[in-house]
Amino acid sequence: MTTDYSDTPPNGIHYFRQGWKLVGLPGIRRYVIVPLLVNIVLLGGAFYWLFHRLSQWIPDLMARIPDWLQWLSYLLWPLSVISILLVFSYFFSTIANWIAAPFCGLLAEQLEGQLTGHPLVDNGWIAMFKDIPRIMKRELQKLGYYLPRALGLLLLYLIPGFGQTVAPVLWFLFSAWMLAIQYCDYPFDNHKISFPQMRSALRQHKVTHMQFGALVSLFTMIPVVNLVIMPVAVCGATAMWVDQYRSRLAR
Repeated sequence: MTTDYSDTPPNGIHYFRQGWKLVGLPGIRRYVIVPLLVNIVLLGGAFYWLFHRLSQWIPDLMARIPDWLQWLSYLLWPLSVISILLVFSYFFSTIANWIAAPFCGLLAEQLEGQLTGHPLVDNGWIAMFKDIPRIMKRELQKLGYYLPRALGLLLLYLIPGFGQTVAPVLWFLFSAWMLAIQYCDYPFDNHKISFPQMRSALRQHKVTHMQFGALVSLFTMIPVVNLVIMPVAVCGATAMWVDQYRSRLAR
């Protein structure tokens, strides 16, 4: 099976839409089940708890704003809500991705086989379990890349006024880039392409990946929809790999 990209420009929006189409392919659905269940249990439970806490957190945050900035409260209040949703959604989606990483890699592997017309031998589950230590090592590499940058951005929130206005924008852009890395890494890692080489390849089409990651980030903040976004993002990223990278990087 091949995917026709001729009708739509190969940008991030296109690949995100492809993810929604590909996730329901016959033969792929069974590999979607575990990532889907992980996302439903973890992200669903986390957001249920969050929406019961927001009514307490937002007044506490607004109380920290200096008196001379109170006139901006009409703007800072929605930005504070968005900031919490951005940080919260990325944090818990990262945990979900850690738990489901082996299954997301298997989903990307099987989907690539269908898209390229070269189905893989149906022993994917056995190979996946054998590969778990290497997959977890790869996840640690991503965490090492993420943490220092995330901590720097979180420190911006401590600056009154400036932090509440600038930090949400920077965090959204950073989350978009990190989510592109997170999901594109599954097909790259299946071909044993190093993490630095993968990041270098993504930077060559950074706008496309930022578009893709931004849409994933936005949909991660939408209740109910965010429960299915993980397998959708894996499928969209795999389509991007097949279209833009496989012919020159596959091993």
